[in-house]
Amino acid sequence: QVQLVESGGDLVQAGGSLRLSCAASGNIFSIRVMGWHRQAPGKQRELVAAITSAGSTNYADSVKGRFTISRDNAKNTVYLQMNSLKPDDTAVYYCNALISSSPPSIKNYWGQGTQVTVSS
Repeated sequence: QVQLVESGGDLVQAGGSLRLSCAASGNIFSIRVMGWHRQAPGKQRELVAAITSAGSTNYADSVKGRFTISRDNAKNTVYLQMNSLKPDDTAVYYCNALISSSPPSIKNYWGQGTQVTVSS
């Protein structure tokens, strides 16, 4: 059993910045991939950014150059630094992690989400 807890969502003005955090705890052998998805009202859930344990990253085209994902492997924590925020970034942001556990098992976990609202 693994739990993901997000924090950092807030209401900010366009052009502002936020930093989201997600900490994983529980039966963790290794975290293979950790990242963030978001879902805006009436929109599909989409990948925002992801990072592997080795540090390889992927970003959605809409956030490249504005968002930066990073991790602290020792703390099983991933961060999303969001700069130059736009109203279109408004969404619930969900932490996601692909985790290997013991006994051997690989499972995708989701956090409860944190609301990010960007005003124009």
